[in-house]
Amino acid sequence: MRDITDLIGRIFLSAIFLFEAVDSTLYFEKTKLTMTQYGLTWSQDMLLYGAILFLLMGGLMVLTGYRSTLGAILLLCYWVPVTFIVHDFWLYPKAELRLQSILFMKNIAITGGLLMLIGKGSGRFSIRRLLATTRV
Repeated sequence: MRDITDLIGRIFLSAIFLFEAVDSTLYFEKTKLTMTQYGLTWSQDMLLYGAILFLLMGGLMVLTGYRSTLGAILLLCYWVPVTFIVHDFWLYPKAELRLQSILFMKNIAITGGLLMLIGKGSGRFSIRRLLATTRV
């Protein structure tokens, strides 16, 4: 049962990152405008292409369980700075403070899930395990 929950957890954890990669790709120009609103004006194309690459690679690595530690590190390199830039709830007016603090804490919880994946590994149902046990 534990192996099944590891797999389901990896599927759910990777879903938000893969969705964000697809969303950032489909709405590339709108994402650049959003970056400008948050003060990210330096080399936006490079930052956005890099973010999409980290999201896709990290999300697929976590999903498949192949080098999931590296995938989780890639996702953390993206997720932690974005969390502190976008959901800086301490700077918002009182009307938006509650929503932004909830979104901030959601991202912190996702960060915790990635850290658990780094510490625990991908589990039994993963491409890494399949490749290690398959005889050629």
